[in-house]
Amino acid sequence: MEIILLERVEKLGTIGDVVTVKDGYARNYLLPNKKALRANEANRKVFEANRAKIEADNASRRGEAEKHAGNVEGKSVILIRASSNAGHLYGSVSVRDIVDALNADGADVSKSMIVLERPIKTIGVFDVKVALHPEVAVTVKVNVARSPDEAEQQAAGVDVIAAMFEDDAAEAAAAAGEFEAGNGEEHEAETSAPAAEQAADEAEG
Repeated sequence: MEIILLERVEKLGTIGDVVTVKDGYARNYLLPNKKALRANEANRKVFEANRAKIEADNASRRGEAEKHAGNVEGKSVILIRASSNAGHLYGSVSVRDIVDALNADGADVSKSMIVLERPIKTIGVFDVKVALHPEVAVTVKVNVARSPDEAEQQAAGVDVIAAMFEDDAAEAAAAAGEFEAGNGEEHEAETSAPAAEQAADEAEG
Protein backbone atom coordinates (compact mmCIF):
# COMPACT_ATOMS: atom_id res chain seq x y z
CA MET A 1 0.00 0.00 0.00
CA GLU A 2 1.20 3.52 -0.80
CA ILE A 3 0.98 5.99 2.07
CA ILE A 4 1.85 9.60 2.89
CA LEU A 5 3.79 9.95 6.15
CA LEU A 6 2.44 12.48 8.66
CA GLU A 7 5.53 12.20 10.88
CA ARG A 8 8.99 10.68 10.78
CA VAL A 9 8.86 6.87 10.93
CA GLU A 10 12.17 5.10 11.49
CA LYS A 11 13.43 3.21 8.43
CA LEU A 12 10.58 4.62 6.30
CA GLY A 13 10.95 8.37 5.91
CA THR A 14 9.82 11.76 7.19
CA ILE A 15 6.79 14.05 6.92
CA GLY A 16 5.34 14.19 3.41
CA ASP A 17 7.25 11.20 2.04
CA VAL A 18 5.19 8.81 -0.07
CA VAL A 19 6.30 5.24 0.61
CA THR A 20 5.07 1.72 -0.02
CA VAL A 21 4.50 -0.59 2.97
CA LYS A 22 2.81 -3.90 3.65
CA ASP A 23 -0.98 -3.64 3.90
CA GLY A 24 -1.06 -5.09 7.43
CA TYR A 25 1.52 -2.63 8.74
CA ALA A 26 -0.47 0.28 7.30
CA ARG A 27 -3.90 -0.91 8.47
CA ASN A 28 -2.88 -2.14 11.90
CA TYR A 29 -0.36 0.51 12.92
CA LEU A 30 0.35 3.52 10.69
CA LEU A 31 -3.19 4.53 9.72
CA PRO A 32 -4.98 3.99 13.08
CA ASN A 33 -2.15 5.80 14.93
CA LYS A 34 -2.44 8.77 12.52
CA LYS A 35 1.15 8.39 11.40
CA ALA A 36 0.14 8.22 7.74
CA LEU A 37 -2.63 8.64 5.16
CA ARG A 38 -3.45 6.45 2.19
CA ALA A 39 -1.71 7.97 -0.83
CA ASN A 40 -4.76 8.71 -3.00
CA GLU A 41 -5.45 11.94 -4.88
CA ALA A 42 -7.88 13.31 -2.30
CA ASN A 43 -5.48 12.70 0.61
CA ARG A 44 -2.58 14.26 -1.30
CA LYS A 45 -4.61 17.47 -1.65
CA VAL A 46 -5.62 17.39 2.04
CA PHE A 47 -2.01 16.86 3.08
CA GLU A 48 -0.64 19.69 0.92
CA ALA A 49 -3.36 22.05 2.17
CA ASN A 50 -2.45 21.25 5.78
CA ARG A 51 1.27 20.65 5.39
CA ALA A 52 2.37 23.86 7.11
CA LYS A 53 0.17 23.15 10.15
CA ILE A 54 1.28 19.47 10.31
CA GLU A 55 4.94 20.52 10.23
CA ALA A 56 4.39 23.27 12.82
CA ASP A 57 2.57 20.86 15.17
CA ASN A 58 5.38 18.33 14.76
CA ALA A 59 8.01 20.99 15.55
CA SER A 60 6.08 21.98 18.69
CA ARG A 61 5.85 18.36 19.89
CA ARG A 62 9.54 17.84 19.11
CA GLY A 63 10.45 20.89 21.20
CA GLU A 64 8.43 19.58 24.16
CA ALA A 65 10.07 16.16 23.77
CA GLU A 66 13.55 17.72 23.77
CA LYS A 67 12.76 19.49 27.06
CA HIS A 68 11.36 16.24 28.47
CA ALA A 69 14.49 14.37 27.36
CA GLY A 70 16.56 16.06 30.06
CA ASN A 71 14.37 14.42 32.69
CA VAL A 72 14.71 10.92 31.21
CA GLU A 73 18.13 10.64 29.56
CA GLY A 74 20.58 8.54 31.56
CA LYS A 75 18.11 7.37 34.21
CA SER A 76 18.90 4.01 35.78
CA VAL A 77 16.22 1.83 37.37
CA ILE A 78 16.58 -1.39 39.37
CA LEU A 79 14.25 -4.36 38.98
CA ILE A 80 14.63 -7.18 41.51
CA ARG A 81 13.73 -10.57 40.04
CA ALA A 82 14.18 -14.25 40.92
CA SER A 83 16.44 -16.22 38.60
CA SER A 84 18.18 -19.55 38.21
CA ASN A 85 21.82 -19.98 39.27
CA ALA A 86 22.75 -19.36 35.62
CA GLY A 87 21.04 -15.96 35.75
CA HIS A 88 17.95 -16.84 33.67
CA LEU A 89 14.82 -15.10 34.95
CA TYR A 90 11.70 -17.02 35.89
CA GLY A 91 9.68 -15.10 33.30
CA SER A 92 10.84 -11.87 31.66
CA VAL A 93 10.90 -8.12 32.25
CA SER A 94 7.99 -6.45 30.45
CA VAL A 95 7.63 -2.97 28.98
CA ARG A 96 5.10 -2.23 31.73
CA ASP A 97 7.71 -3.13 34.39
CA ILE A 98 10.16 -0.66 32.85
CA VAL A 99 7.54 2.11 32.51
CA ASP A 100 6.41 1.69 36.12
CA ALA A 101 10.00 1.84 37.40
CA LEU A 102 10.85 4.91 35.31
CA ASN A 103 7.67 6.75 36.28
CA ALA A 104 8.29 5.98 39.96
CA ASP A 105 11.54 7.88 39.39
CA GLY A 106 9.70 10.83 37.82
CA ALA A 107 10.30 10.07 34.12
CA ASP A 108 6.67 10.46 32.92
CA VAL A 109 6.79 8.02 29.99
CA SER A 110 4.25 5.68 28.40
CA LYS A 111 4.43 2.10 27.11
CA SER A 112 4.42 3.25 23.47
CA MET A 113 7.69 5.15 24.07
CA ILE A 114 9.70 2.10 25.16
CA VAL A 115 11.65 0.45 22.34
CA LEU A 116 12.56 -3.03 23.55
CA GLU A 117 14.36 -4.86 20.76
CA ARG A 118 14.14 -8.21 22.54
CA PRO A 119 12.64 -9.42 25.84
CA ILE A 120 14.90 -9.17 28.90
CA LYS A 121 15.20 -12.71 30.24
CA THR A 122 18.46 -12.64 32.24
CA ILE A 123 19.92 -10.60 35.05
CA GLY A 124 22.29 -7.82 34.00
CA VAL A 125 22.34 -4.14 33.02
CA PHE A 126 20.56 -3.29 29.75
CA ASP A 127 20.43 -0.11 27.65
CA VAL A 128 16.82 0.59 26.67
CA LYS A 129 15.76 3.18 24.09
CA VAL A 130 12.93 5.58 24.95
CA ALA A 131 11.38 7.38 21.94
CA LEU A 132 9.83 10.57 23.35
CA HIS A 133 9.04 11.75 19.81
CA PRO A 134 9.72 10.28 16.35
CA GLU A 135 12.80 12.54 16.18
CA VAL A 136 13.82 12.51 19.87
CA ALA A 137 15.11 9.35 21.58
CA VAL A 138 17.10 8.84 24.78
CA THR A 139 18.66 5.85 26.52
CA VAL A 140 18.03 4.56 30.04
CA LYS A 141 19.64 1.70 31.95
CA VAL A 142 17.60 -1.18 33.36
CA ASN A 143 19.50 -3.04 36.08
CA VAL A 144 17.92 -6.47 36.61
CA ALA A 145 19.28 -8.26 39.68
CA ARG A 146 18.33 -10.79 42.36
CA SER A 147 19.02 -8.41 45.25
CA PRO A 148 19.86 -4.75 45.89
CA ASP A 149 23.46 -5.81 46.69
CA GLU A 150 23.80 -7.56 43.32
CA ALA A 151 22.28 -4.53 41.58
CA GLU A 152 24.90 -2.34 43.22
CA GLN A 153 27.69 -4.67 42.07
CA GLN A 154 26.33 -4.73 38.52
CA ALA A 155 26.08 -0.93 38.46
CA ALA A 156 29.79 -0.88 39.38
CA GLY A 157 30.56 -3.08 36.37
CA VAL A 158 30.76 -6.49 38.08
CA ASP A 159 29.50 -9.48 36.06
CA VAL A 160 27.63 -11.13 38.93
CA ILE A 161 27.04 -14.44 37.18
CA ALA A 162 30.68 -14.79 36.06
CA ALA A 163 31.84 -13.87 39.57
CA MET A 164 29.50 -16.46 41.06
CA PHE A 165 30.85 -19.18 38.76
CA GLU A 166 34.42 -18.16 39.68
CA ASP A 167 33.55 -18.44 43.40
CA ASP A 168 31.99 -21.86 42.84
CA ALA A 169 35.08 -23.03 40.94
CA ALA A 170 37.38 -21.71 43.69
CA GLU A 171 35.35 -23.51 46.37
CA ALA A 172 35.41 -26.74 44.36
CA ALA A 173 39.19 -26.46 43.89
CA ALA A 174 39.69 -25.79 47.61
CA ALA A 175 37.52 -28.76 48.53
CA ALA A 176 39.45 -30.96 46.11
CA GLY A 177 42.74 -29.74 47.62
CA GLU A 178 41.56 -30.57 51.16
CA PHE A 179 40.42 -34.01 50.02
CA GLU A 180 43.79 -34.74 48.40
CA ALA A 181 45.68 -33.44 51.45
CA GLY A 182 43.57 -35.66 53.72
CA ASN A 183 44.25 -38.68 51.55
CA GLY A 184 47.99 -37.94 51.58
CA GLU A 185 48.12 -37.78 55.37
CA GLU A 186 46.19 -41.05 55.62
CA HIS A 187 48.53 -42.73 53.16
CA GLU A 188 51.58 -41.45 55.09
CA ALA A 189 50.15 -42.83 58.33
CA GLU A 190 49.51 -46.22 56.69
CA THR A 191 53.06 -46.48 55.30
CA SER A 192 54.74 -45.33 58.53
CA ALA A 193 52.95 -47.90 60.70
CA PRO A 194 54.73 -51.01 59.27
CA ALA A 195 58.08 -49.20 59.53
CA ALA A 196 57.46 -48.49 63.22
CA GLU A 197 56.51 -52.11 63.81
CA GLN A 198 59.68 -53.31 62.08
CA ALA A 199 61.83 -50.99 64.19
CA ALA A 200 60.21 -52.30 67.36
CA ASP A 201 60.80 -55.93 66.28
CA GLU A 202 64.50 -55.23 65.62
CA ALA A 203 64.89 -53.58 69.07
CA GLU A 204 63.39 -56.64 70.77
CA GLY A 205 65.68 -58.94 68.75
